[in-house]
Amino acid sequence: MRFQDGSTQARQPSLAEQRARQQALAEQQRQEALAAEAARAAEKKSSTKKKLLIGTGVTVGLVGLVATFYTVAKPTNVTAVCTTKDGIVDQDDNCDERYVTSHGGYHSGGFFFIPIGGGQYNSYRYNYGGSGAIGQRVSGGSYDPPSSRANVSTKSGKTVQRGGFGISGKSGSGGSGKSGGS
Repeated sequence: MRFQDGSTQARQPSLAEQRARQQALAEQQRQEALAAEAARAAEKKSSTKKKLLIGTGVTVGLVGLVATFYTVAKPTNVTAVCTTKDGIVDQDDNCDERYVTSHGGYHSGGFFFIPIGGGQYNSYRYNYGGSGAIGQRVSGGSYDPPSSRANVSTKSGKTVQRGGFGISGKSGSGGSGKSGGS
């Protein structure tokens, strides 16, 4: 039949057709539920992955911060070698302020001066990080003092105190302080 007039009523679907429609609708709902569940699982996985990446980043950053702190805070050990003005290694006592002053010398600007007679002085200073035996030219190192965090000691084991106030160990009263007046 090619044409139907407007008075024709649609027939009722058969029982098999009704079941087929219900099964198709149920299958469609099941597919939608599976798709929604898969989307939730993917979102949860993505969220967990983001949290894991953030946690890893925080951990790596924290480890880097702690490593930097230990690198900066850990004092380095530097060996100081007493040298003459010509860079020849000499005995450690010649760069010891107490020894120098007890022999009539003085200390100024990183140099130690010991009198040799006739108004002349031998000058000595520390080379930091250099090496060599007494009487040999110092090898390596620098005459610039290391950072204040460095532990500086001589080969004989004496600790070298550098800069700041109170390095001489003298008290404020008495001593050889100069004062004005007549």
